[in-house]
Order: sequence, then C-alpha cells, then structure tokens
Amino acid sequence: MPEDLKRINKYLSEAGYCSRREADKLIDAGRVTINGTVPEMGTKVGPNDEVHVDGKLIKNTKDTFVYLAFNKPIGIVCTTDTRVEKDNIIDFIKYPKRIFPIGRLDKPSEGLILLTDDGDIVNKILRASNNHEKEYVVTVDKPISQTFITRMSGGIYLDELKQTTKKCEVEKLSKYSFRIVLTQGLNRQIRRMCDYLNYEVLTLKRVRIMNIVLDTPVGEYRELTQDEFKELSSLLEHSKMNYQTKSEKNK
Repeated sequence: MPEDLKRINKYLSEAGYCSRREADKLIDAGRVTINGTVPEMGTKVGPNDEVHVDGKLIKNTKDTFVYLAFNKPIGIVCTTDTRVEKDNIIDFIKYPKRIFPIGRLDKPSEGLILLTDDGDIVNKILRASNNHEKEYVVTVDKPISQTFITRMSGGIYLDELKQTTKKCEVEKLSKYSFRIVLTQGLNRQIRRMCDYLNYEVLTLKRVRIMNIVLDTPVGEYRELTQDEFKELSSLLEHSKMNYQTKSEKNK
C-alpha cells in the first residue's frame, strides 16, 4: 500500500475528531462514509478521499493539538454523545474546539480527567499493558483497618469481572480515607474492591494521571504546561499504540 494511505480510524483520530476506538464505533454504526460509501473496518483512506461523519466533511488539517486537565465535578458524565446525555462533559466545558476525554470517571466520582483532540495519545494512555499510574483519594463508610489496606494492595478477585486486580500501592490517610495508585482500569474497580471487603465508597477523587496532578478548582480546566507535556511524552515514548476492544471503564 502507498505510504500516504492510512486506516480510517487513524485518519479520524489524527483529524482530531475522536479517538481510534470511538472511530471504530462510528464506523460499526454506519455513521462514517468514504466518498459516499459506508466503509468496512480497517478501510484505508488516501489524500484525495472525502470522509464524512453523519454527513459532515472531516478534513485532516490539524497542526497543533489541545491538551487539557479538567477537574470533573460529581454528576458530570464522561461522554461525547451530547444527544443522549444532557450532563455530558463536552457541554459542561464548552471548549471552542472539538475535544474528547481520555478514559472515564463515573458520574458519582470527581477529579482529574484529561481531554484532547489528539487521538493517538488517547490510545497510548488507555492501553492497559502500558501500566500508567492513576492516583485516587477515597473515603469509605467505616474505619479503615490494616487488613483492609493489606487486602486492597495485594489484589482482589472480582468474581463479576472474572479477574484479580493487580497489586497496587495503598496508604491510609485518616480513619475513613485512603489513597490508592492503580495501573489498570477495570470497570468500577475501586468501588468493586471496597464492596468485596464490605466497605462502601462515599467519595472518590482522582488526583493524578501519570505526571499530571490535579490543581484546579472543581469544574475548571487548564492547558498542560510545556514541561508537563514534555514529561508526559517521555513517559509515553515506549507505550504501545494498539488498544484492547474493551475501553477503560469508570472506576
């Protein structure tokens, strides 16, 4: 194949329309066309092809990307589907360019989430095998015991997911709160782990993603600094860009 051909999902991610996995969903739903024809998954696009999503022409003319650190409030949903979810993150932020969240925080959780229009960096960060750290501060409904800390850090088998959580760093902060550093993103992982040990999560806040630390008020965002992005890029340098079919789910 000529070098100027690229897969349709890569084309849409490089154009800043969405991540590759979101592009695959759009393709699977028949919402993407190439020169007026609905493509198969993996179809390649050339420089003279016209790509439309929901009838809108998508041009890959990007030269710079947007990288935001946002302090998500409780009640906001990390979805770009503004037609279905009224409390979505996109309408809340109202950023002037099309952006999408990297990963998820579930509706009752708060804290740091990154948003961008760079589809490739999304894949690198979300790839579970890349072992990128995400740190959380959690409060629970009863006093935290040493047994709780030991069990949480050692790995817990989640029957409903049919797998054991990876060993992780857990530290007691107060009688009812602890911090935990995860390198995987199983569906509602922290809540499921606590529930297994008969603890109920009252609050869950993500305070760090890799080298990016939460430092903005709730409901506000900022752009990543040059130093932050340089370090982030360095951490991602050897990350695999392939991704699993199941996206990272909410904690």
